[in-house]
Amino acid sequence: MSAREYLDLIGLFMFPVLMIGLPVYGLCRRVPVYEKFVEGAKDGFSTAVKIIPYLVAILFAIAMFRASGALGFLQEGLRKPLSWVGMPPEVLPMAIVRPLTGSGSLAVLADMTKQYGADSILTKMAATIYGSTETTFYVIAIYFGSVNIRKIRHAMAAGIIADVSSILLSCWIIKWFFHP
Repeated sequence: MSAREYLDLIGLFMFPVLMIGLPVYGLCRRVPVYEKFVEGAKDGFSTAVKIIPYLVAILFAIAMFRASGALGFLQEGLRKPLSWVGMPPEVLPMAIVRPLTGSGSLAVLADMTKQYGADSILTKMAATIYGSTETTFYVIAIYFGSVNIRKIRHAMAAGIIADVSSILLSCWIIKWFFHP
C-alpha cells in the first residue's frame, strides 16, 4: 500500500471514530456532552459573527490588490526565486497573509478554493500552510501586549523562522504526497 492509500484509509475512519468516540469519552468522564456541545456552538456562532467584518475587509483588500495587478506583478517577479525553494507563486498570498491574521488567511484560503478548486494541489498547499503556521504578528501584538512584554526580539525571530519553515515544508510535503 502506498502512503496515499494509508492516508485515505485513515481518513475514511477518522470522522466516524471522532463522532462516536468523543461523546462516549465525555460520557465516561461524566461530562454533560450535549450541554457542552450547545455551549460551544453558541460561542462558535458569536465568534463567526464577530469576524465577518474582518473577512469582508480582507477579501476586499485582496480583490483590490489582485485587480490592480500588483499581486500578479509580485507573483511573476518572485516566480523564479520561489521555484528555487519549491513554492508555487500562487500560494504567495497565503504565505504573506497567514502570519498577520487568522481570519484574513481563512479568506485567502476560501478565495483559493473558489479559484483553483478544493482538490487542486495549490489549495491543498494553502490549507496545509493555514494549519501548520501561526499568526505570529497578531500573537505578538495581542498576547505580548496584554501582559506588557516589550522585549520581543527572540520571540519574533523564532516565530518568523517557524512560519517560513512551515510554509516551505507544507509545499514540499504536499508535492511529495499529491504530485503525480
